Amino acid sequence: MSGGDAKKLVRSPSGLRMVPEHRAARSPFGLDEPPWVPDKECPRCMQCDTKFDFITRKHHCRRCGKCFCDKCCSKKVPLPRMCFVDPVRQCAECALVSQKETEFYDKQLKVLMNGATFFVTLGTSDKSELMVCRLSNNQRYLVLDGDSHYEIEIIQISTVQILTEGFTPGEKDIHTYTSLLESQPVTEGGNTRAVGMILQYKVPGSEEVTQMKFTAGEDFSCNKKLSAAWLAAMHKATKLLYESRDQ
Repeated sequence: MSGGDAKKLVRSPSGLRMVPEHRAARSPFGLDEPPWVPDKECPRCMQCDTKFDFITRKHHCRRCGKCFCDKCCSKKVPLPRMCFVDPVRQCAECALVSQKETEFYDKQLKVLMNGATFFVTLGTSDKSELMVCRLSNNQRYLVLDGDSHYEIEIIQISTVQILTEGFTPGEKDIHTYTSLLESQPVTEGGNTRAVGMILQYKVPGSEEVTQMKFTAGEDFSCNKKLSAAWLAAMHKATKLLYESRDQ
């Protein structure tokens, strides 16, 4: 997995970016830089409609590419999904989104990389195996280790289904985050806790869809709290994957 992960520093009109040398090695959570709205097409701020002149200068939001005055595009916020080295100028709406994503990169991404333990069932098998599941350091694979070893390429995942259990005794629910490849939106769970996950993915070189089920264990070898936190992070990751593929 480590081959081809070298990075390079590039300068774009938006700022310095640390990007993979090969596009195939980019993070599946990443976003491409948007094209900027040409200056000649935006005589006024696209938020407050203030007319641009020698005093009121125009600025482009690095996330959406639209044109704003300084008042409407004054915040500089980290944008790791586009690999910017430093915080970059963003409009108020985009800055809010980027700030919310910071939690994923600062906390939940680390949870996914640290991993959690699940009972894993492959396909229609009636046997499960205790495995540690984690996201690879380059964010491109789910790595499963137990008596067996699997590496699932994130871009090959077509469906993520999070299994949840209601807090009310006896209440059960299933929230399905469906069909990433067909750009179906990710739904939010309610007052529930995540207890498992079903993935569907394609093995490279094959059109056959494989299914894998993850279930948090009940014994001392499985930390249910840690497993629930990992699944919650996977929920957020699924939303980012949907946005990246729908770009």
